[in-house]
Amino acid sequence: MKFTAAVVALVAFICGPCFAAAPPNIIYFLVDDMGYADCGFNGGKDILTPNIDKLAKLGAVLKSFYVQPLCSPTRAALLSGRYPTHTGVYNVVTPGATWGLPLDERTLPQALGEAGYTTAICGKWHLGEFRAEYRPSQRGFQHQYGHMMGNLDYNTHLRDGKLDWYRDDQPLKEEGYTTRLIAKEASRLIRAQPADKPLFLYVPFNGIHSPFQVPTNYAEPYQNLPKLRGTVAGMLAAVDEAIGQITDALEENGMRDNTLIIFCSDNGGARAGKGTMNTPLRGGKGGIYEGGVRVAAFATWPGKIAAGATIDEPMHIVDWYPTLLKLTGAPTAQKHAPDGLDIWPVLTQGAKSPHDAILLHGTTLNVKALRMGDWKLLLPASDKMELFNLVKDISEKQNLADAQPDRVKAMRARLDEMTKDAVPLGGPLPGADKE
Repeated sequence: MKFTAAVVALVAFICGPCFAAAPPNIIYFLVDDMGYADCGFNGGKDILTPNIDKLAKLGAVLKSFYVQPLCSPTRAALLSGRYPTHTGVYNVVTPGATWGLPLDERTLPQALGEAGYTTAICGKWHLGEFRAEYRPSQRGFQHQYGHMMGNLDYNTHLRDGKLDWYRDDQPLKEEGYTTRLIAKEASRLIRAQPADKPLFLYVPFNGIHSPFQVPTNYAEPYQNLPKLRGTVAGMLAAVDEAIGQITDALEENGMRDNTLIIFCSDNGGARAGKGTMNTPLRGGKGGIYEGGVRVAAFATWPGKIAAGATIDEPMHIVDWYPTLLKLTGAPTAQKHAPDGLDIWPVLTQGAKSPHDAILLHGTTLNVKALRMGDWKLLLPASDKMELFNLVKDISEKQNLADAQPDRVKAMRARLDEMTKDAVPLGGPLPGADKE
């Protein structure tokens, strides 16, 4: 873990109690299909993301933050704190599919609602909608706005010719570019939030997922880039503007100082090298190489998470569930124990990762990987094991499996132990290209 001088200067302060006088507001920004190196704070060079970069600079950049390789599995992992092996959400939930995040999974908004939070989602759900009980308003969100599926038209809000735009789970016809509408609604909720009640606001943008659509004014600064890259750049610029507007609303309502802001992508960049940039990672969306599961991420909370930190300790999105429950004092009793672990000491006290191993599961039962310390073992579709030292070889170019048989054996045993109780796939395997 690397710390700047500012971090060191604040260690004495942040090692004290991590609870504010009042429970913190929590804003979770989830960007869809963003590349590891698309934002400036994480190495991006050709897209301007000033609002995102400003927030990252005010907090801790998480350099080894893992998610699932596709959309629905990452959302399930965040909201349940559990790996796909325990929820069955290995792949995307398609429109009308007769499954979703299992109903016996306690969700993060349910837990925070029990702790007295206002809970709201503005953006993309993607965890089931074929029956009312699978939809956001019955999974813990007191306010819902946005869409149930992915790949909808940004302007008409149609997916496969059908309207996919809702308020409180009821169909809603309105005009506007979805990224702008999400920002407007999120800002409205913030401004309406009572001062004596904490807010959990989950903002899963559909930007920068396909279809690749963006108002001309966002794309104009990027006409020098190849067409697809320029369009994606404009889409990310729109997301950046939206995040700036939402952050401004926090400031205006006097909420910023007691708000934990979390930011990440839902998986590695799509069409890597053409639409998005995952440099220096190998692969992209849908795969279990680093480019598919390791994403740009940060967390910021003034006075609690020191500004200017860079944290290299491995963490997984399942960790936010137990971390936020503990941080907010939410009840922890539930049917299924989370797979995630408390990462607050890592964020605030320079602690090591609480994991001895992190599971990185693919979209089918036989494709999976394991991160243990500096090492990563992969069982790709070919079933030929691969081993990489990620500290020395972040791009996963040199397969050391043959040179390290004892390590492979030990890591394979740990991987088998972690997946021995894997549940079946939650539903038929859809194509991953259209989500």
